[in-house]
Order: sequence, then C-alpha cells, then structure tokens
Amino acid sequence: MAKHTVVTMPGDGIGNQVLPEALRVLKAVGFDAEYIHADIGWECWCRQGNALPERTVDLLAKHKLGLFGAITSKPKKQAEAELAPELRGKGHSYFSPIVTMRQRFHLDTCIRPCISFPGNPLNFIRKKTDGGFEEPLVNVVVFRQNTEGLYAGVEWTNPPEQVRAALATHSKFKAFTSVPGLDLAISVRIITRQAARKICQAAFEWAKKYGYKSVTICEKPNVLRETSGMMEDEAKAVAKEYRGITLRSTNIDAQTMWLTKNPEDYGVVVASNLFGDVISDAFAGLIGGLGFAASGNIGDEVAVFEPTHGSAPKYAELNPPIVNPIAMFLSAVMMLEHVGEVEKARRIREAIAAVIKEGKVRTYDMMRISGGAKAISQGAASTVQMTDEVLAKLARLSALAETHAELAEVGRK
Repeated sequence: MAKHTVVTMPGDGIGNQVLPEALRVLKAVGFDAEYIHADIGWECWCRQGNALPERTVDLLAKHKLGLFGAITSKPKKQAEAELAPELRGKGHSYFSPIVTMRQRFHLDTCIRPCISFPGNPLNFIRKKTDGGFEEPLVNVVVFRQNTEGLYAGVEWTNPPEQVRAALATHSKFKAFTSVPGLDLAISVRIITRQAARKICQAAFEWAKKYGYKSVTICEKPNVLRETSGMMEDEAKAVAKEYRGITLRSTNIDAQTMWLTKNPEDYGVVVASNLFGDVISDAFAGLIGGLGFAASGNIGDEVAVFEPTHGSAPKYAELNPPIVNPIAMFLSAVMMLEHVGEVEKARRIREAIAAVIKEGKVRTYDMMRISGGAKAISQGAASTVQMTDEVLAKLARLSALAETHAELAEVGRK
C-alpha cells in the first residue's frame, strides 16, 4: 500500500497537460503515492450542471490531499448558454469549483510563494545610473485569506426586497434607493475576526519558521474602514506575540507601485481574499509570471495544491503542448513539503533552479515569444521537453550527491 493517496484533478485546458508532467517528476524523486483521478471543471458544468461533482468532493473528504491543474470559468450568461439544453432553466448556477472547494473544506489559508530563480530571463531587473542593471532577489510569500471577503459568494443582481430594506438602514445606501432592481448588482465583502486572526497567525508563523524579518498587512483600511480595519487590527494583535518580526502596513494600491520599485524589501505579505489574489499575481509578475506561480490551499484536514494560472484554452489543443509546467512542479513541491517529504521537495526545487540558471531549455514564455503553434520551430521547448530536462537534472544531481557521499565515506575510512 502506498504511503500517500493524492486526488488528482487536471480540470480544463492546459491542466490536462501540466499535471501529468508533475506526476512524472514526483515519480522520479520516489514519492510513494497512489493517484486517484477526479473530475472537475467546465465539462462537468456543461454536462451535469455542477463544476465540482459530489464524487470528487467525496474523494477529497476521504483522502485529504489534492493536486489540481486548472479550470475554465466564464461569466454568468456564457455559462448558462453552454449548459446542456436539458439542464437549462432548472436552477443550476455556475460557481467556480476551486472557490467552492475552498469553502466546502474550509481551505482558509492560501500560501503563494513568489521567489525568483537566478538566471530566469523574465525576472525583475532595475536600471542603474551607470547604464548597467541589477537583479534583486524577490523572496515573497503571500498569505491570502481564502474563504471570505468578496469571494464569499454573497451577491445579487436585483436583490430581494428584504436585502434592499436592510441596506437602506445605512445612510450611504441612500444614493442607490431609487435604482431599479434589475440595474442593481451587489456583492458583500465579509470579514470575520476569527478568520482574520487565523491568516495573520499563519503568516507570522511562516515568518518565524523561515527567518523572514517582516510581515506586511496589505489592505485598504482608510476606505474600507470596517473590513480592512478588522484585518489590520488583528494583524497588530498577532504581531505582539512575535518579537523580532516587524509588522508593516501598506494599502493595496500603493503596494502595487512599491513592489515594482523595491520588491526585495518585502518578505511575508498577508491580505484578505481579493487583495491577496491581486498582490500575489503582481509579485508573480516579478519572478517570471504565472508559469512560476504555485499555491497551496490549506485547511484543518484537507489541502489542495495548484498553479495559479488558468486553463489557457487557446493553447490546450497544441501538439506538442508548449506551456510552461514549472508552476505545476512547484505546486507539487509545496504538496511534498506539506506531507513532510522535505528532502524530495528540495531535490525538485534544486533541479528546477539548475535548469533555469543553465538556460539551455526554455519554454516560449521564457524566450519572450508568442505562444502559438510556431513557438517550437522558433526554439522554444515543449512542455514535455522542459519536464525531460528537469528529470535529467534530477538524475545528474542525484548522481553527484552519491559521488560526494562515497568520497566522504572513503575519507572517513
């Protein structure tokens, strides 16, 4: 019997290309696991009216560990138009399956490392006054509250009368009382003190464990006084428990400017759901883009790991596939670390770093060329070729480590 069981959910589009490549890498480092396929995504919605089938929920509930590829999400009208004809008009409503999964299993802590690899041609650089440039190391980990905020799913178009009546008790709603219901859309931003404290605690614990000197709370309390105000209050309360780790506070809009001026000044960043989503993508842009952005969705029992990129349907049918699988590999690395396989995780990360630094094999995004069918003929590596290179580097690094161990043994004798 395998030591671990992983529910694999390739999902839509390029998720079906990158997830199998990650399994090849996991096998190469000897990860002892059984993989169970589970359906999720757009095809499930179109055929069944549910993008997250109950059979997939049951598998995650049983095995507690998931590796996820990507999904396609479309606006409400398009989603309804693509639903199977026999399902239309029967009350089905599309909602993002990954958001549903987070809420169903209370995966309230989202961790998104944004750490640059030296030699990546897509890394952030800064011009110097002498005409040269410098390439600061970006080493940021974003902690995003994953189940509340504007992604809580509490929203209406044409809100019911009791909702309008409740909102009318607030003086600021007076400007909207005469707006016809069909012309009024409302989304509710919900923050609870318990969840705010928990995500801040997780951020400070990470900073303490890995030696980061600061945690930055990134919100907008000068405008969103109640919700962002609660997030900031809890960050301040938690900070008192962690001497030696500085709490910094930035507004989300200002942070998006500062991160492109001095990204090396930031370590751990913590934010509510939407702001955490925005700021993690912004930092990811400094380390090469979404082809290098991994994430973990962590709950008290269940954990699901995924790249933060989408399904990229325009690339899904290309043969050979051309998308960069590194974000998927790094998601697998996070999964290994979560289950205590730290050495295997380190080996994969070192192999990825070596391939990037060497620069002989690069996917189209790393070459800064268009991602169409001609990318391969222009010198870009395919998805499979990038995997092959990482596997080859893993083998070489393992052989080198064995040689060093043998020499050390001879020396001891």
